[in-house]
Amino acid sequence: MWRDESVTYQVAHRTSGDLVGLLGQVDAVHGLYYLLMHGVFAVWDGGLWALRLPSVLATALAAAGVAALAHRLGAGERAALLAGSAYAVLPPVQMYAQEGRSYALVTAAVIWATYLLVSECWAAYAVVLALGCWLHEFAVLALLAHGVVAWRSRAWRWCVVAVGVALAPLVLLSAGQAQQQLGWLGRPKAGDWAAYAVIAGAALLLARGIPDRALVRVAVPLALAPPGVLLAVSLVHPLYVDRYVLYALAGLALLVGARLAAGGWVAWVVAGALLVPFGFWAGWLRTPESRKDDVLAVAAAVRAEARPGDAVLFLPARRREWLLSSPGLYAGLRDVALAAPPAASGTLWGTELPDAELRAHLLAAPRVLAVLDPAGEPVDPYPREAVKRQALAAHFDLCRVTSLHGARLAVFAAPGTCP
Repeated sequence: MWRDESVTYQVAHRTSGDLVGLLGQVDAVHGLYYLLMHGVFAVWDGGLWALRLPSVLATALAAAGVAALAHRLGAGERAALLAGSAYAVLPPVQMYAQEGRSYALVTAAVIWATYLLVSECWAAYAVVLALGCWLHEFAVLALLAHGVVAWRSRAWRWCVVAVGVALAPLVLLSAGQAQQQLGWLGRPKAGDWAAYAVIAGAALLLARGIPDRALVRVAVPLALAPPGVLLAVSLVHPLYVDRYVLYALAGLALLVGARLAAGGWVAWVVAGALLVPFGFWAGWLRTPESRKDDVLAVAAAVRAEARPGDAVLFLPARRREWLLSSPGLYAGLRDVALAAPPAASGTLWGTELPDAELRAHLLAAPRVLAVLDPAGEPVDPYPREAVKRQALAAHFDLCRVTSLHGARLAVFAAPGTCP
């Protein structure tokens, strides 16, 4: 479990009232997903299995949707089977199939909304796409791709209005939280543009060899428009993260399936060659090293190190997340900087004491377990974080540091008392 999944886990375990209170302050964009997971855990509190099962099922539903869409567009059963299979083996799809976040569910909603679009089931189309947008509002970018297909349809234009009206409350609420939610984002990096260029080049190249133009008219805009527009907007206002438009890969899978079904040994040789690195990538995705950190490993290290009377300190404060998804462990620790816990304060990670009070509590502790970012990470410039660092450096000896995946655990003790 990595830090984003830990947020899902601990937030979904809050009471309904606490959860609604949180969404009024932060993370409203994930509100429907958190409420869904709250219901899942109410029915079955199955730990990581329960956390990830909705994403697994949604990915299966999305793969079936890609196949159904190819078949509906007249590509044939063989192309449909190949398209659905191609979608399932794409490494980014596999990554979010095994992650307790909303992106697999968003993708399933967008894919089936696209199926309903080409089937001209307008009311169902509007409902399913609105559901996807409420799971994550950047699903609305699928309308750019759908517009290429249906812009002449008056019914589609009314659906756009309906989706916009349905999404407006979430947009208004999340706009006030945007800086807190997305302030960590920078402008797209060279790697982002390179990945988009590869996908765009592959999509356009595949499209040239496909006789079914109806499929091409749906697949190419779906593959290119949502990520392309989000990248362009992010040059001015950073918003781009590839998982926000994961559903665009459905367009690429449609093209791959249709191209393979059309025959040609070159396409099959290329596809076969790609399965080798995809296989290695799929294996790596199933290791802790594929994520930024491992909150369960951090919790295990703290559990092994903690002694009665120890204080625990998080630098920065948001790293409290590493222990919040292990409530049995966290409840037995003395969180020396905490003023109000997450649920009571309506925040993700709680609120901390004023500087002077924090310093006094810290200096009264004989031993401190400091939960830190990895070496080399930039330190937070906030004054309270500086107070923590200065107090540890001036009044404690550093006994030892344990390096973990994406984290460190440092043990500090009063001068002269390190073993």
